[in-house]
Amino acid sequence: MANIKSAKKRIKVTQTKTLRNKMVKSALKTSIKKYETAIEAGNVDEAKVLLGSAIKSIDMAASKGIIHKNVASRKKSRLTLKLNKLA
Repeated sequence: MANIKSAKKRIKVTQTKTLRNKMVKSALKTSIKKYETAIEAGNVDEAKVLLGSAIKSIDMAASKGIIHKNVASRKKSRLTLKLNKLA
């Protein structure tokens, strides 16, 4: 356990940031999973709407530094390809 005041603060700040990162990453995975279920079911209209929300959550995660911008770009590209193959 830390004794120094600044070290105690760093522990608190790290815990807060870790919690926020988990929350955003979890929301990201959920939105992608919803989109992929719509794709598997063959719902083109629903998939188009869910693609927008998935891309938005990917961009948000990338802007907060939770995922790298290249990873975000790759994910968006692959999700769009899936929709284009279906349509």
